[in-house]
Amino acid sequence: MGLRIGSIAPDFTARTTEGEIRFHDWIGDHWAILFSHPKDFTPVCTTELGYMAQLKPEFDRRGTRVIGLSVDPVENHATWAKDIEETQGTAPNYPMIGDTDLEVAKLYDMLPEDEGDSCEGRTAMDNATVRAVYVIGPDKRIKAMLVYPMTSGRDFNEILRLLDSLQLNARHTVATPVNWRDGDDIIIPPAVTDEQARDKFPEGWQTLKPYLRVAKQPVD
Repeated sequence: MGLRIGSIAPDFTARTTEGEIRFHDWIGDHWAILFSHPKDFTPVCTTELGYMAQLKPEFDRRGTRVIGLSVDPVENHATWAKDIEETQGTAPNYPMIGDTDLEVAKLYDMLPEDEGDSCEGRTAMDNATVRAVYVIGPDKRIKAMLVYPMTSGRDFNEILRLLDSLQLNARHTVATPVNWRDGDDIIIPPAVTDEQARDKFPEGWQTLKPYLRVAKQPVD
């Protein structure tokens, strides 16, 4: 059975650039972002890791822990980090998993179960599907998943926007419309009755259709 939104994020123990972790314990009561890379010293991933390091204070502010993964030894990650800092201006300031036995890649359905158990001899193309982002809630359930090809850099500002939407929903049971940004109007989900909505939105809302009610974003 593959992973789906709402699935429990698989737990694991792994070596990282900041020591060994037990994933669920490491998350604690935070939100978490796990994002993966097929191989160290790959060009697109180099730019992504540097940019995520620049954005990390924004994730910290949202109570969200960030962890990367690459199908190479932790020792290689340390050398790669120097290249990232040299070319992108910022070295990774979050842990990086060394998934040398492909365990995490398989647990998270990024590689097939019969793909072997070692990173030795594997190329980036062999691991091309290890290009995923998982947003995980404090309840350890997967809230969102994104998968990108190796040739397309991920938009981490979009991942931050997605996180804002997910956290807003968790606090207020609302939905967010197309191109939503923090502070924009929200949608009252159909599961919320008008009676319940009156308590949540005392200033009222606009009913465009019975199933489409728009209101101001709730203030925490």
